[in-house]
Amino acid sequence: MGQVTLTVAGRSHSIACRDGEELHLERLGALLERHSETAVRASGGLSGERTMFFLALILADLLDEAERNPPGGVSPVLLDNLADRLEAVAATLEQ
Repeated sequence: MGQVTLTVAGRSHSIACRDGEELHLERLGALLERHSETAVRASGGLSGERTMFFLALILADLLDEAERNPPGGVSPVLLDNLADRLEAVAATLEQ
C-alpha cells in the first residue's frame, strides 16, 4: 500500500493509495496547490474547511467550463440541449 503526503494551502494531508498511484495523486495535489492561493484569498483565511470549499468551487467551475467547451469537440451539454429542443419541435409537428 502506497502513501503520499500532499500539501495544499499550507496544510499537509497524508493519503493512502494503491501502489503505483502515488505520481497521479501528486499531480492532483499540484493542481490543488496551483489554485490554493486564490481559494485562501476567497475564504478570507478564516478556516481550512472554508478554504477547501472555495478550492472545490474553483475546480468545479473549471470542470464545468471543460464540459461545456471541450477541446476539439462539441459539448455534451450543448448536445443534450439541442436534442431536447429537437424533441420539442418534433412533438409540436406531430400535433
